Amino acid sequence: MNPAVSAVTDRIIERSRPSRQAYLSLIGRERDTWVGRPRLGCANLAHAYAGTPEDRAAMTSQHQAMNIGIVTAYNDMLSAHAVYYRYPELMKVWAREVGATAQVAGGVPAMCDGVTQGYPGMELSLFSRDTIALSTAIALSHGTFEGAALLGICDKIVPGLLMGALRFGHLPMILIPGGPMPSGLPNKAKAAVRERFAEGQATRDELLDAEIQAYHSQGTCTFYGTANTNQMMMEVMGLHMPGAAFVNPGTKLRQELTRAAVHRLAQIGTHGDDYRPLGHCVDEKAIVNAAVGLLATGGSTNHLLHVPAIARAAGIVIDWEDFDRLSAAVPLLARVYPNGSADVNGFEAAGGMPYVIRELLDAGYLHRDIPTVAGGDLTDYARKPVLDGDTLTWADPGASGDDTILRPAATPFSPDGGMRILQGNIGRACIKVSAVERERWVVEAPARVFADQLEVLDAFRNGELERDVVVVVRFQGPRANGMPELHKLTPPLGVLQNRGFKVALVTDGRMSGASGKVPCAIHCSPEALGGGAIGLIRDGDLIRVDAVSGTLDALVDAAEWAAREQAAAPAAATGMGRELFGMFRGLADEAEKGASAILAGAGL
Repeated sequence: MNPAVSAVTDRIIERSRPSRQAYLSLIGRERDTWVGRPRLGCANLAHAYAGTPEDRAAMTSQHQAMNIGIVTAYNDMLSAHAVYYRYPELMKVWAREVGATAQVAGGVPAMCDGVTQGYPGMELSLFSRDTIALSTAIALSHGTFEGAALLGICDKIVPGLLMGALRFGHLPMILIPGGPMPSGLPNKAKAAVRERFAEGQATRDELLDAEIQAYHSQGTCTFYGTANTNQMMMEVMGLHMPGAAFVNPGTKLRQELTRAAVHRLAQIGTHGDDYRPLGHCVDEKAIVNAAVGLLATGGSTNHLLHVPAIARAAGIVIDWEDFDRLSAAVPLLARVYPNGSADVNGFEAAGGMPYVIRELLDAGYLHRDIPTVAGGDLTDYARKPVLDGDTLTWADPGASGDDTILRPAATPFSPDGGMRILQGNIGRACIKVSAVERERWVVEAPARVFADQLEVLDAFRNGELERDVVVVVRFQGPRANGMPELHKLTPPLGVLQNRGFKVALVTDGRMSGASGKVPCAIHCSPEALGGGAIGLIRDGDLIRVDAVSGTLDALVDAAEWAAREQAAAPAAATGMGRELFGMFRGLADEAEKGASAILAGAGL
């Protein structure tokens, strides 16, 4: 193993020892005392079987046939999840092929950040992850399943599914993706229209036409944002069937991978011959693999929230210092939009995750010896799924099909992973620099302070930001308003940068996984509502964002800084159901811990 990766892993194992042991004890007790089908009363079982007459005989036959619970995030408002429409009925057929049964255990919400971006509904986005975790727990609470298939792809859905499922970690589970939509309008062309619209040079009809050309069919959006970073992580953690992440919907290969996942669940259940409970598959090494994969592929900064939250649900503690140390050691092997011009379909064609995993394994950056759902170790995930006639098999991915998209570990795009942790008198924040030109890694400019992203857009339209500027947007943390993503700011800030100004963003909120060329110090912690120093910044303060030295400072006299009072927080917003989530805002912990109300409330 690479010594830096090994050292971080040891650090996490040691820090997590008490909580991990408590977790393993929990799932051990659950396995031994689980209120499963042999222990359930007859009336209880009759209720569970009443809706499935075609499988009732198999279910009641001494309960020897494994019953798979399907937890689905299907809806047809979200393109990535619309593909799941017929999955349950097909999965039931495939379960019968191996003497098992399957039932839809429950559905979880799956909101689309692309729809709510920049509008009040976005303030529910992060807490939808906690809601999904709770919904997953409810689905699995019936005690009638010996394993589960988790159907989810996008931003909060995969983390939420895992957070809930890990509390049932004695059960074997497999994540089943649906794949990305075919390529449409190239992402750079789409971004160019957005910037033209921000400058008043494109009409709304032109913008809508470009967006529809980009997001045009069922499947995941094709840029390398949070949704596709989720799929990458499930591969390096060994929770998919190998190579399942980026195969397009509606293809024979996609169907056979899902069929194989159902068959494999029957093998790794308590009635099978290779028991692999989820809570043992998601161990400290798997969590480190997730972080390494994130850095090696230039993935979404949202996972600096999601990976710690997933880890906590399994009794594992990872912090931003761990990410920072890994980022300094892990090379960047992929250039996928917004870190390059290719989309995920181009990435898959160039070799995709099997290529990345093989390169990282051979160079010692990934832990090979993790208990994957596929049966062996992570080596299985360094092979690409292919069809030999109608038979699913796996083959070596070969050399990179395009070295502008994928490079070997020996000659990477960058020797480091392109994420930095910034610390200074403003607090602690993270910045993704893999898509930012090196000369923009340091920005020192006067602050312009806002408490709402719409105020920034108004100031831009009014010409108030035509200068070197550090835009500060505060009261955007989880306790303030649910930590919405601020992706609407990307086009205007990009326009200012194109005009030759030095521009940066500092916020206690989030930026989308699609954020790119503008340096953004995000997730600033403590947040303004929690007394964080970002609440002390005033218009005109000289702010230095320095991704080279890893600092984030207001260049203000120390005595004056210490004497300042916190800015007044805006009133809590109502409408769009936001008032119903007051409990989540009140209980949420800091970004570095995952910004979760349910984990904080559970004492995890």
